[in-house]
Amino acid sequence: MTIALIDYAEVFRALPGMVALLTPQLVYADANEEFLRLAGRSREQVVGRHLLDVFPDNPHDPAATGTRNLLASFRRVLDSGERDVMAMQRYDVESMQRPGEWEKRYWSPVNAPVLGPDGSVILLVHRVEEVTELIRARSGPGGSRESGLEAELYTRARELQEINERLRRAHARDREVALALQAALLPAPRPLRDHHVAVRYRPATTTLNVCGDWYDLVDLPGNQVGVAVGDVVGHGLAAACVMGQLRSALSAASRVARGPAQALEVLGLYARSVAGAESTTAVSTLIDWDSHTVSYSSAGHPPPALLRLDGTVDFLDQATDPPLGARPEHVPRPQAIASFTPGDTLVLYTDGLIERRLEDIDVGLARLAASLDRHRGAEPEHMADAVLAELLPPDSATDDTALVVVRL
Repeated sequence: MTIALIDYAEVFRALPGMVALLTPQLVYADANEEFLRLAGRSREQVVGRHLLDVFPDNPHDPAATGTRNLLASFRRVLDSGERDVMAMQRYDVESMQRPGEWEKRYWSPVNAPVLGPDGSVILLVHRVEEVTELIRARSGPGGSRESGLEAELYTRARELQEINERLRRAHARDREVALALQAALLPAPRPLRDHHVAVRYRPATTTLNVCGDWYDLVDLPGNQVGVAVGDVVGHGLAAACVMGQLRSALSAASRVARGPAQALEVLGLYARSVAGAESTTAVSTLIDWDSHTVSYSSAGHPPPALLRLDGTVDFLDQATDPPLGARPEHVPRPQAIASFTPGDTLVLYTDGLIERRLEDIDVGLARLAASLDRHRGAEPEHMADAVLAELLPPDSATDDTALVVVRL
């Protein structure tokens, strides 16, 4: 049997465990046969209905908080874009045949996101491990120990939930510190003589995947400016620290090197001594307004975009080499030159602007080119804002993004 012949809808229905799919609005989109059987619900009583309509909390027992805890877990998944493993929960499930009668059930849920092309959560996968019979078996005949065992299990569940909440708050603090550190390390926007330049940084909104991207602008002798962007693998405080070291090293190298390629060679050698710098990508450019040229070299980074006055976009991809630390031996990096006409625009960016899950990078590059064409008459400040607004999801960006727009 080939993959193309597999009926995944039938596979989902036949899964041996309880699995359901919910929309971000917490409406059941589907449920497999095992979920319906063990929940004591028909498909019509589940699919298309809100979670609280299918499984309301028992209004007569404040201790039955399973559904409320499940709602909190789903919100964590929607906010973070990451899976959430819950401790065992007690649910009071109302009988469909005898309304008003509630049965104690014990379920251990795992909730995971299904992400769309733009990185937003489009579905929630809700997998449940049914452990009711295990609890009853451990309680003994007649359930004489059920209340004591239940209390013990709930104590452990509360402890796990408290640990998860402390971890969540710690991660949130780390994210705030990392963002503050990055803001301190990145250069403040400043005029480059009479050249029009816009810089932007947008952190990820749904994960801790922030603080690895950087940009740099270097005013050089003559009528020249160096512009670079880079992306450190990793996230959080560690990535912010590595980013600061590499940005400073490339900035210094650009001031003394004989062009972008040599600057990246120096950076690559330095990166070997920095833990966490492996596989960093970067692109360095040298703009010469006297010769109307852009010299460039890339270490595994998405190509700069050169927007022409007529709306044509050339991606500068003729000097691309592997990321930092990808080769065991030092090899000179390539360098290429592109000519420009006054009024053209050079755009450097990191992969968060163009890359989407399960999408070829050429699709993202085409999307960027179309956006630049639409806004080719705008000043860099307005162009930067417009491109970010069009290409980044407003509330669900899964990667941070750096953007530099230079009017040539």
